[in-house]
Amino acid sequence: MVLVAFDAPIMVSLPAQMETLQAVLPMAQIVLSLLLIVGIVLQSRGASLGGAFGGDNFASTFFKRRGAEKFLFNATILVALLWVLAAVLGFLI
Repeated sequence: MVLVAFDAPIMVSLPAQMETLQAVLPMAQIVLSLLLIVGIVLQSRGASLGGAFGGDNFASTFFKRRGAEKFLFNATILVALLWVLAAVLGFLI
């Protein structure tokens, strides 16, 4: 019979975790901001460049989102919330 000794998990000290978070957080904010920009630009309704900057007519803005458009809308909201959370966390650290 072979006995296997289980070691306790390696505990990383809190200051080391904070340093890691401080190193990763700016990169996460950059990635989230780029994803947010892409998500917002992909939702533009106009066929011209003016539609991307709000120059679209307002008659076509009232509709129900379906399929991929609904997924992109919800994903953009999620990325925006994660970006705000990362910004607040960066401020608190």
